[in-house]
Amino acid sequence: MNYFARKKIKNILADQIEQYNDIIVMGWVRTKRVSKNIAFIEINDGSCLKNLQLVILEPEEFPLAEINTGSSIKVTGYIDKVEGREQSVEMKVEQLEIIGEAPADYLLQKKRHSFEFLREIAHLRPRTNTFGVINRFRSKMSYAVHDYFYKNDFKYIHTPIITAGDAEGAGEVFKVSTLDFKNLPQNDQGAIDYTQDFFGEETGLTVSGQLEAELMATALGDVYTFGPTFRAENSNTSRHASEFWMIEPEMAFCDLTEMMTLMEDFIKNLFNFALQQSPEEMEFFNKWIDKGRQQIIADIVEADFGRITYTEAVDILEKSKADFEYPVSWGIDLQSEHERFLTEEYFKKPVMVTDYPKEIKAFYMRMNQDQKTVAAVDCLVPGVGEIIGGSQREERYDVLKARMEELEMDLEKYQWFLDIRKYGSVPHSGFGLGFERLLMYLSGMQNIRDVIAFPRTPGSAKF
Repeated sequence: MNYFARKKIKNILADQIEQYNDIIVMGWVRTKRVSKNIAFIEINDGSCLKNLQLVILEPEEFPLAEINTGSSIKVTGYIDKVEGREQSVEMKVEQLEIIGEAPADYLLQKKRHSFEFLREIAHLRPRTNTFGVINRFRSKMSYAVHDYFYKNDFKYIHTPIITAGDAEGAGEVFKVSTLDFKNLPQNDQGAIDYTQDFFGEETGLTVSGQLEAELMATALGDVYTFGPTFRAENSNTSRHASEFWMIEPEMAFCDLTEMMTLMEDFIKNLFNFALQQSPEEMEFFNKWIDKGRQQIIADIVEADFGRITYTEAVDILEKSKADFEYPVSWGIDLQSEHERFLTEEYFKKPVMVTDYPKEIKAFYMRMNQDQKTVAAVDCLVPGVGEIIGGSQREERYDVLKARMEELEMDLEKYQWFLDIRKYGSVPHSGFGLGFERLLMYLSGMQNIRDVIAFPRTPGSAKF
């Protein structure tokens, strides 16, 4: 097939090829126009948004009738420079080979398709302009995440996909089992006897890699995990998916204030990477998805993030006299409308809110001296509200144990988590950033189903 000899359209259009003759290009046909003396085919190979125009000067010598939109072809020819057109180069075809035919009723014709329709054909939608851009952008931003942590000497760790614990404590876990569902074994109490299951206990898909990351941080110092997580939450909103990717760094010898500094640097670094290293994608989003998106991202890169406590935030919201759908009082979990008011109306920039009531936060967060709040932080940005959440972890054995007992947690099940507070415990902190939420914010895409290739949502596990 001449895989190594072929030239990518991205490099041809950027004029990054060493010679202009005997060029081999392979890709998928986007459009075809044929007349008696000349034919034009636009081809795309996935390397960039733009197509390469192929020019065929003697159409009758090529099997053009067999070529439809969606067909894959291999062409050999020479690159010709042209002036006065959108693209400065085109390819004159000397040889053409059909690799894979496509029928005339190919689902992706040259017209705009709704996102709803494209979700139904997720196996083909990467070939559209929008989803070609989205998937290339997702790849680039994945690299940006790893690059940031590598440059800051974090160790990339792999935490379990299958786990016996629930890091969030919400019980929204997909169960993993080899038991026969038609003949479930029972114990003396009439409950399912998980001792007969594959792992000898009840297990599920992970909702977070954080707890294991804490273990690794107490040995390696600074670590991060970046992998799939799963929530069996029956929510069909545009911001929820049942399978998504989480970025979760964990830092030893790090308190809440220090973590907030790193959190701000991290988000600014990713945003700046998007602007500087993904100009084609960001320009596409700015033009076709959300006008002004580039400026929003640029403003955040330049902003000095605000920092307030939850109590101060509630005070600001109560004094605002704004007509909120959800009433504001101390102890509530701030809603998106509250968070957006703080970032868009009051501070007019990103803001970090700290020290939330312990009742609305997870068990592992460090108890503050007031015994009412924990050392948690949510990073809020204009447009959506929370984008990152994190905390200083409770490193004191007795305090964490007491909190777990208060919540009636199974101490035996989490003894390993308590143990790292027993043997050389240190202050440590970490945060979590949902990768799809990040992509939605950078691109302006409004539905999480459109920033992940094969979305998993309630009632849908297609493909």
